[in-house]
Amino acid sequence: MNDVRTSFRRQGLVRPRDTRVIAGVCAGLGRRFGLGPWVTRLLFVLLLMVLPGSQILVYFILWVLMPNEY
Repeated sequence: MNDVRTSFRRQGLVRPRDTRVIAGVCAGLGRRFGLGPWVTRLLFVLLLMVLPGSQILVYFILWVLMPNEY
């Protein structure tokens, strides 16, 4: 699991400490792809409404795998 976290950290996928609401996954994804944290959260909720399914599971997995920002 440390290899995955190291790889995520190198790619810029980290959970920031300052813009978290629940776990920081959406804020981290938004920062990595150049979007604001609220835009990413809105896209996540819209995706849940359009395609209900495993997004919550993916969020939880990313919560576990994405390292915290230093």
